[in-house]
This record gives sequence, C-alpha cells and structure tokens, in this order.
Amino acid sequence: MLIRNFLKEQKKTSRHWLQAAIGLGVCSSLLLILQAWFLANVINSVVFEEAELSHVQGWLWLMLIIFIIRAFLTWASSRASFRAAAKIKLHLRDRLHRHIQALGPVHSGREHSGANVNILVDGIEALENYYAHYLPAISFVVLIPPAILIIIFPLDWISGLVLLITAPIIPLFMIMIGRGAEKLNKKQWRKLARMSSHFLDTIQGLTTLKIFNASRREAAMIAKVSDEYREHTMSVLRVAFLSSLLLEFFSSIGIAIVAVLVGFRLLHGDMTFLAGFFVLILAPDFYLPLRNMGTHYHARMDGIGAAEQMVKMLAIPLSEDRGQKTEDRIVSASHLVYLPSDTGLAITFKNITFAYEKDRPALSEFNLNIEAGERVALIGESGAGKSTVINLLLGFVQAGEGNIFINDHELSRIPLSRWREQIAWLPQRPYLFHGSIADNIRMGKHGATEQEIKDAARLANCDEFIEKMGDGYQSHIGEQGLGLSGGQIQRIALARAFLKDAPLLILDEAAANLDKHSEQLIEKSIDLLAQNRTVIIVAHRLNTIEKVEQIVVMEQGGIIATGSHRQLEDESHAYRQMISNYQETLVIS
Repeated sequence: MLIRNFLKEQKKTSRHWLQAAIGLGVCSSLLLILQAWFLANVINSVVFEEAELSHVQGWLWLMLIIFIIRAFLTWASSRASFRAAAKIKLHLRDRLHRHIQALGPVHSGREHSGANVNILVDGIEALENYYAHYLPAISFVVLIPPAILIIIFPLDWISGLVLLITAPIIPLFMIMIGRGAEKLNKKQWRKLARMSSHFLDTIQGLTTLKIFNASRREAAMIAKVSDEYREHTMSVLRVAFLSSLLLEFFSSIGIAIVAVLVGFRLLHGDMTFLAGFFVLILAPDFYLPLRNMGTHYHARMDGIGAAEQMVKMLAIPLSEDRGQKTEDRIVSASHLVYLPSDTGLAITFKNITFAYEKDRPALSEFNLNIEAGERVALIGESGAGKSTVINLLLGFVQAGEGNIFINDHELSRIPLSRWREQIAWLPQRPYLFHGSIADNIRMGKHGATEQEIKDAARLANCDEFIEKMGDGYQSHIGEQGLGLSGGQIQRIALARAFLKDAPLLILDEAAANLDKHSEQLIEKSIDLLAQNRTVIIVAHRLNTIEKVEQIVVMEQGGIIATGSHRQLEDESHAYRQMISNYQETLVIS
C-alpha cells in the first residue's frame, strides 16, 4: 500500500500532462467508433444497396478526415504521456538526489554507492513506462469499453451482454497472475541492486584484484552473479508472457463468440447486416484497451519493484534542518554571519554523546573547550572518536545528547548553510571534480573573480604548476584529479580554503603521504592560512603535534588527556606511550 501511495503521489507532479494524454486517447477511440460506423455504412451501401462509388464518396472523405485526426490525436497523446513521464522522472530524480545529499557523506559512506546509482538511473528510468504507458492504459480500460457498450447495447443487446460478461475475466486472471509476478519483480530489483553494488566494488578495487592475482576469480564470480540474474529475469518474463497469453486467449474467445452469434442471426434474418457488421468491427476495439493493459502490465511490475527501493531510501530520516523554525534562531546566527574572520571562533563541546549504532557510542560525555584562534590537535587510536568530532562540527551528524557552543551560541540553533560558511575543510584525500582547475578552486567561493582565484593559488603554492599547464587555470582535469599528482591535488584543495577565508579551519593532516617537496610547500601554506584562525587538526604526525597549543588525546569516545606537547610528555603516561609506539610518525588514523 505504501508503494502504491508513493506512485500515486508522483502523479501530482504532472497531473495536467497525464490528463491531456488520457483525454486525447479517449477522443481518438471515440472517433474510432464513428469511423467504424462510416465503414459499416459504406460496405452496406456498396454490397447490399448496390450504391456507386460517387454515392459513398462523402462517407469515404469523412473516414479519411477522421483517420488523419485520429493519427494526430494518437501522436499528441503519446507525446503528452512522454512529457508527463519525463517531468515525473526529473522531479523524482531531483528529490532522491537532494535526499541523499541531505543524508550526508556519513550515511553515503555506510551504504553501497552502486545500489544508489542503480536507483537514480535504472530505477527512475523504469518508471517511464509505468507513467507513460501503463497509467493511460488503465484509464482507457475504464473509459473506452463502457462507451462501446453504450453504443452496442441498443443495436444488439446479445452481443453487448457477451462483451459485458467476458470483459471482467481478463483483469481477474491478470490480478491472480500479477500477485506472484509482483513478488518476483521486487525480488529481481533487489538482486539488481546487489549486483550493481558488487560490480561497482569490483571496478573500484580493480587495482587490488590485479595485485593479488584475484581478477580471474572475481570475473568468474561476476559471471555467476550475472547468470543468476539472467535466470531470475527470465522467470519474471515467463510470468509476464503467460499473462499476455491468457489475455489474448480470452479476447479471441470473446470476439469469436460475438462473431458466431452475429453470423447465426444474420443467417436467420434476425438482424440487419449494417448492425451486425458494425458490432463485429467494434468487438476487437472493445478488447483492445484490455490487451494494451496486458502489454504494459510488466511496466507496472517494473515500476513497483523500482519504487520499493525509492521508498526505502526516502524513508531514511533526515537530521533536523536546524535554524529554520524561529526568528530568534536566525538572529542568533547573525552574530556568526558577520563575525570578522580574523578573530577565529571559540568552540565548546558540552556533555556530547553520539552513537552511529545503538549501544555502541562513538562519543560519550565528551567535553572540550577550544579558544578563538587556538590550534588544537586530536590524536588517538582508530575508533577513538576523532572523525566523529569533525563530523559533528561539519554538520554531517547531530549529537544525541549535549550541546556544542560557538561563541556562546548553540550550534544546533544555527542554520547549517550559515554555519558551513564559517568552515574551511581540508581532508587528507580531497576530491577534485571533472572540469577546469579554476572551477575546482572556485568551489571555495561562488562567483570568485579570476584574480581572486590566482591569489588563492599563489598562497597555496600551486600557481607555478598551474601556469605551466597548456590552458593554465582553464586546463581541464579528470574526476578525482586525474592527471595531477597527490601533492598538486592537495595544493588545489588548499587554494579552495584560502579563497573561502573562513574563521574555522579543519585539517586531516593534509601534508601526510606526500613527497618531501610537496609536504614542505603545503606545511608552509597551512602555517600562513592558520594565522588568526581557530584550527582543529586530526593529527597523524609528531611534527604537527609539536606546533599546536592544545593536544587532545582521545580513547573510546572520551578524552584521557589535554595539554601542550611539553606538558603531556611530563604528565601523561598514555601520551608518552603513544609517542613511543609510533616514534617519529604518529600513524593513528
């Protein structure tokens, strides 16, 4: 029921186009009845009344005009149904995409990206036939056969009764078969989602598979998964074809019964040829909407199967869009919006508790105070909660308990969009998008001028290699910075941070895993960028820790020690043990 309501709800997006498609189709069918009447009159006049061609020429011209009008109406109906489906697909794809964006990278990182891609591409496309063909076909079944019966009953009540009795048999059998087919189709879509995830994982891990000589084994696994999907698809099609066979069979039986009854009564002179021939012409058209519904019934199953995955995705609750409900929240945010970027931000974590899964808290009673303009390093073993602290600040997750205060204002009362304007984030592996270098740097500030981009690049020490490229700042790079080295990618990401000029800088050891030259350039740029800003660093290296004013040693979602490097060396055994274990490089991420 939930899935059907979801599919029904989407019709509102393109109600007028769907109504136009149905209305035009019905008009075409009504003209078909008139065309059949003209044809019956022409045949009756020529065969039984021995009329010459000139006597029926008017009827023939009318038939030709109706034929042309019907062709236009049919084309217009198909066009309208296509526009309706296209509008619904566009709206739904946008809705799903925005929902995934709102869920954030934390949720996306815990889900199979292949399944999401499958829903956004194949799932949405599967709805086209549902809205463009199946829904109009259902409407034609409801409107056209009754109209034909209204015409037939006054002429021949016996034929009308046969049509009336045989017509419900077709949808009855379709419903009986369709229940099983619907379950099979839902299962097929789940298989397709899993297969898409498996394929994408295989492609993304191709380097690892090659190195460990496992590519042939994985190819055999893909062949097996594909074969299983093929077999299941054929079982679904088998049911769909069976329903079409039954539909055609009962339609043919109904037409045959009408033809036999009309033939016998014509033989005994119980009805006129004109009435009998007219009924025979209309009988196939009476069943035509039912047959079309059977043809497009598989589109319904595809639509329901795809919609099930969309409903599950949209059912995932979003975090509250904070700061949008009351005016005082907007007022409290205004202090941040106009806060001078050269003062930094004071941040206080107060009794923060957060868990990604129940009974497994990532942070528990977490308390931390960061002064404006202070550099803070978060260190600890993997799973200590460092990334969770950063995710809370970036707004990717919301605290279950406790509050975060920014300059004495609750972070939960500040609109996310305004808060994120105050943050520059530089991860260890930044993402560059397909496009020009200028466009990638401009992500730090929408509408930045060419000079601003060049200034940011100069401060990030990436202007030299950019200007040596063929088209300079307009040089195109591939997805994930294809064509650039790791150090070059990192410096372009750093240029974004310079361009944004935000009062809070969050770093995930941006200079790690790079060559010595790139590391020195990036550290020099970061020291310049960090001046008069609040800086939070997820630290992995000893030389980074030594530079900060406050080190926060984390363990199992809590803080076990804080202080400067010198203080902790003197006072914290846990800190000294950590430094001893990792010696020169603190590899703890």
